[in-house]
Amino acid sequence: MKKVNSDVAYEFIRKKILSGGFPPGYPLMTEALSALTKVSRTPVREALHRLKAEGLVTIRARLGASVKKMDLKEFRETCDLRLALESHAAGLAALNHSSADLREIKFALDGMRTTTGQILAAKNEAPYIDELLQQDVRFHIAIMTAAKNDLIKGEILRLHLVNRVSVRPSQGAQPFATKGESDANRRKVLASHEEIYEGIAKGNAAVAKLAMEKHIQDIIDKSVPAFHAASEDSPRGLTEEEMAYTS
Repeated sequence: MKKVNSDVAYEFIRKKILSGGFPPGYPLMTEALSALTKVSRTPVREALHRLKAEGLVTIRARLGASVKKMDLKEFRETCDLRLALESHAAGLAALNHSSADLREIKFALDGMRTTTGQILAAKNEAPYIDELLQQDVRFHIAIMTAAKNDLIKGEILRLHLVNRVSVRPSQGAQPFATKGESDANRRKVLASHEEIYEGIAKGNAAVAKLAMEKHIQDIIDKSVPAFHAASEDSPRGLTEEEMAYTS
């Protein structure tokens, strides 16, 4: 089926945003986008409104559209919402999971164990970070699926996407001073995932929910001070934020 012009514009702009080609705060000028996508301005405007509904674009009267960015207040609010939704989803997963769901969660956890072991044994962890991140994301998505609530899953995924788009690479949790400190953190993070899994596997919603709450809170505790420090160093009004979906 041939794509309509608004779909062409939507996919082009969305890919540019997710790839970093259009960074946070980047002005999305209708005339320029029309030239880039080779479609008229009306479908470009329709595409921008679709992206606004996804939380990837901000549209302001008289100022036009721009790629989403957050201030500290919105960052904190997003953290709170993620904490509430993902913790609840873990509790639902403990009650509603199927055997296939549990296998998928365990498969991701086993992958995290393997990759974490490789990191602990290596002098340079860089070659393993992407794989660890993929397994971490797979673990959390498997839990969202096991919760059997599509509305919650969709909102969590939307939050992750918005946060991914709104990040500035120089921000985020500060690196550890030594490999020993980094390794200790890796072990702690893996243990928190194992605790979440055990709660779900045993069908104990309270344990699963509390374990996920502790895990997400730990991420927030590391991210907020780093974002706050970075925003203080930025010019007034340019307060981009980061909560990359990592362990």
